[in-house]
Amino acid sequence: MPELKLKHEDFPALFQSADHASLTAQSSYYLALKSYLFLLVVAALISFYYPVDLIGALASALLFLITLCILIWLKVQKPEDTWYNGRAVAESVKTRTWRWVMKAEPYDNNTPEEQSRKEFLMDLKSILDQNRSLSAHFQADKTNDEAISHQMSSIRSLPFEERLAIYKNERVKNQADWYAKKSLFNKRRANQWFVVSVVLHALAIALLLYRISEPTLSLPIEIVATGASAILTWLQAKKHNELNSSYSLAAHEIVLIKGEAESVDSDKALSNFVVSSESAFSREHTQWSARKNV
Repeated sequence: MPELKLKHEDFPALFQSADHASLTAQSSYYLALKSYLFLLVVAALISFYYPVDLIGALASALLFLITLCILIWLKVQKPEDTWYNGRAVAESVKTRTWRWVMKAEPYDNNTPEEQSRKEFLMDLKSILDQNRSLSAHFQADKTNDEAISHQMSSIRSLPFEERLAIYKNERVKNQADWYAKKSLFNKRRANQWFVVSVVLHALAIALLLYRISEPTLSLPIEIVATGASAILTWLQAKKHNELNSSYSLAAHEIVLIKGEAESVDSDKALSNFVVSSESAFSREHTQWSARKNV
């Protein structure tokens, strides 16, 4: 019989709704920020090349008006808050789900099955109650899904050896691969944007020095400076260097977690292993969520 897997659609509806709300808000936030920075550079270009042209002046004014509207939208709608809060809810539900399907505390064998189901559902309700404001961003078509899917129940009913194998492959290995991949991605992006930033700053310095010898020459120094500022703002928003360090540390910590799985030889040991692992995963996500306040 093929090994059971806990896919995205097998998690509770609350996870799917929060995950979708988070991803949608993240995309909206970065799209708005990219549009804002791009339009600032375009406005600077128009102002430079058409300094006294009426159409150019009107175009620049319109672009600056649009960027102002984007800033107001970001302030009022706060997509970044929805992104982080949605991610926090989704990860909390995911952690609770893995604990339940693995029969880890507080849903272990010491608790009657029906009571475990009730406690799990009450925990989901508690997470939802603490994040009522997020419900406005939930997908309507996710509300009819199951809180406890058939796949979740099927995995929970397996012997602990099979549950351990599923947890190692579908949770621990998945997390290790994700963090390692994201760490490398952010490292590459940090290096790429650093090179672009250095080039723009060097170009601005070269133009300034050249203007000393040719003071009457009109040079696009303001455009380059605006571009450099846009790159810096984008780097601060993406936090590539910070995420690279954080994800790299998490990936190495998960390597140590994987080693602990070798000593799991009973339901009780599996429960302790899952609780320890999920605590480590939750710790990283808690630190990640706290970055929005930095």
